[in-house]
Amino acid sequence: MRHVLATLALGALVLTAAPLAAQAEPPAKAAAAEQTPLEKRAGQVVALLNGKADPADIFTAGFRAAVADAQIVTLSASLVAQFGPATDVALLVPSDGRRANLEIRFERGLAKGVIAIDPVDGNRVNELVFTSVDSLAVANDNAQKIAADLAALPGSVNAWFGPLEGGAPVISLGADTPLALGSAFKLYVLAALAEDVKAGRRKWSDVVPLTEKSYPSGRLQDWPEGSPVTLHTLASLMISISDNTATDQLIKVLGKERILKLMKDSGHADPSANDPFLTTKQLFILKAGNSQTLADWRSGDPAKQAIIEVVQVAEEDPSLDQINAAFANGPKALDVEWFASPADLAKLFGHMRRNADPKVFDIMAISPSATAAIKANWSYIGFKGGSEPGVINLTWLLTDKAGRDWVLTLGWNNPAAVVDDGKLEGIAQRILLLPR
Repeated sequence: MRHVLATLALGALVLTAAPLAAQAEPPAKAAAAEQTPLEKRAGQVVALLNGKADPADIFTAGFRAAVADAQIVTLSASLVAQFGPATDVALLVPSDGRRANLEIRFERGLAKGVIAIDPVDGNRVNELVFTSVDSLAVANDNAQKIAADLAALPGSVNAWFGPLEGGAPVISLGADTPLALGSAFKLYVLAALAEDVKAGRRKWSDVVPLTEKSYPSGRLQDWPEGSPVTLHTLASLMISISDNTATDQLIKVLGKERILKLMKDSGHADPSANDPFLTTKQLFILKAGNSQTLADWRSGDPAKQAIIEVVQVAEEDPSLDQINAAFANGPKALDVEWFASPADLAKLFGHMRRNADPKVFDIMAISPSATAAIKANWSYIGFKGGSEPGVINLTWLLTDKAGRDWVLTLGWNNPAAVVDDGKLEGIAQRILLLPR
């Protein structure tokens, strides 16, 4: 998953993640007659993270010029959504200087970083950096609590966690309910390719010229047209960094009908929901295009849809700025997407285990989106997720120490508001830390 590592620092603001899972015992607090300036400010940071303090009362003017108050509030809310409320300062060393190593405990996490104050400016904070946020196992957490938290999310949610073949699921919520997948649809492209490789129709080492170009995420959109790339490279970039150009190139190589056949063969309940099968570029252009083009696509008229596919929707490709602008105001046209249910995705993995070339699972494991503690619990972890405003999907294939495959897939769609990726990622971590 995209990791959430909040960095609030003078001149820099970064949102990524690096959760690790290990419960730390709170250090014994030394008795003190009076708090030092650093201790006071650290305590205010706890209140700030919980939305109970104003950035203007804590940070220097220089810090706030570099990192807007609204950004600070948004970052704080994201951390609390993922890890629960901040509870206390777990570590401040040294506590009596101007700069110190800082650890703040959340209900389900431990943020580690640095804090500094400016004595010339009323001991206001001029540096606050969280270099990692470690997930902590939650005492008395269980599948019932997690399922309730999933059900309480606004919009539509589906979830499934359990053994791939046989055995009752640990968590099942809307298991047969299809939702938009975002880039998790790329698992179907990958599966079709891997099946062709196993059948001898293609080789991972086959080289194709780069002819398709999409929009980020990815890197290949910046490569020269005609660059020779292997199918293995395209698949690896598609899964590990969700490269959209690599995806569209593979769709071109395989053919849309081949991928739809794979969907049907794998047991997808309604492959027609993905027909016509969109490339990532077509999705971007449809969402960024004019209302008539979108209406023509939605009409279901095969002739209109065929024309849109042939001409790539527009005579001239929109600029990246135009694409970004189309997604800047929240969810848009969530019916223009790729769709599957948790049951569909579990069946896909079962189909891949039986029919795909085994190297495909190495590709899925390049970016497993798992913490050190989670990796210690499983002998194999493969992952693909996807998101756009209003859509997130997180899907894992895992193998336990006994060699048994498991699936965790979580989906969340909300056409009315941007979904909180961090909150769903936090729930996923809780599931993967559950005792089995």
